[in-house]
Amino acid sequence: MKKLINKEFVIGISVIGAIVILIMGIEFLKGINLFRPANYYLAYYDNVDELTVSSPILIDGFKVGQVREVNFNYERPGKIEVVMALDKKLHLPEGTIAEIGTTMLSGARIELTLGKGPGMLPVGGEVAVGSKAGLMSSLQDGLMPAVTNVIPKVDSLLLNLNRLVANPALTASIDNLDDITLNLLATSKGLNSTMNRDVPRIASNAASLTVKLDTIVDNLGQLSYQLKSLPLDATMDNVNQLTANLSEFSRQLNNKNSTLGMLTNDPELYNRLNQVSADIDSLIVDIKKNPKRYISIKLL
Repeated sequence: MKKLINKEFVIGISVIGAIVILIMGIEFLKGINLFRPANYYLAYYDNVDELTVSSPILIDGFKVGQVREVNFNYERPGKIEVVMALDKKLHLPEGTIAEIGTTMLSGARIELTLGKGPGMLPVGGEVAVGSKAGLMSSLQDGLMPAVTNVIPKVDSLLLNLNRLVANPALTASIDNLDDITLNLLATSKGLNSTMNRDVPRIASNAASLTVKLDTIVDNLGQLSYQLKSLPLDATMDNVNQLTANLSEFSRQLNNKNSTLGMLTNDPELYNRLNQVSADIDSLIVDIKKNPKRYISIKLL
């Protein structure tokens, strides 16, 4: 009998432990930590907007708690009671507002906007509520008017597109494009034929030209060698000597005391030469007039 009681006791304890573990596991999967102390506050909404148990509660984007329960309040018809579990160290000042917001990825959440007091809300007290426009509703409010305005324009565009497609000129243009394509193909074939015929001849001429250029380069090399072998130093010495002689000759011409300078710079000599020239001219003239005076002929 004693042994049977012990077995039943163990079975009962095991079943209770399994139930506790199952409950804790379910709560853990919901994101609820039963061993973490929390302060509980209540909020009443007309529409929870897909808010569920374990939805996050944020302050300025930082998670400070989560939704513990979402219940329909039968004592206040039309209101849905939300139990918020917040960090034990967080106390909400008076004037705090709990707004429901939604995102496309994370779903619904509660965003707390802390009030400015002067006092604190009691733990378990009611928090004022509000709601933010969801992402889809914002898109709907912003896009629907634009879409409504665009639809008539799209209809007009489609109508004009149908008219364009049905226009015979478009078909004629497409036929012309086909003709142009065929002409381009024929031109391409003719160009390829010309290239195949003329390119070898051009390459041969280029090879011949290359040989001639090589000959010219060789001739230029020989000319350069011949110029290098010329006695340029002796030639330059002769040129320098000739330049010095010309400079000396020019200096003597400009020097009035030298013989060349006296010949070029003495006016008296110039005048005498002019006088002698004039006398010779007069003598020649007189000889022509009186040749007998200067020439005597005796006959035997």
